[in-house]
Amino acid sequence: MKVTIRRTGNDLSAYVPKKDLEEPIVEVENEGLWGGFVVLRNGWRLLLPDLPKDTQLPVTVEAKKMVNDAAQSETS
Repeated sequence: MKVTIRRTGNDLSAYVPKKDLEEPIVEVENEGLWGGFVVLRNGWRLLLPDLPKDTQLPVTVEAKKMVNDAAQSETS
């Protein structure tokens, strides 16, 4: 699913246009953000692609929603 990651003040947020959903990112697996999962305030876990650490924000990426610790493609 397409997800836009942006900085809001000192925090990060994720916007999912298909769901018209914007949530703060409350946990990141990797300090550099990319190549690991993030957890949104609503509980969604998204696996982000492996991008360079200095990638400029905001950026739209193809992320996978993780369900039961397995990445799944969004089909709806």
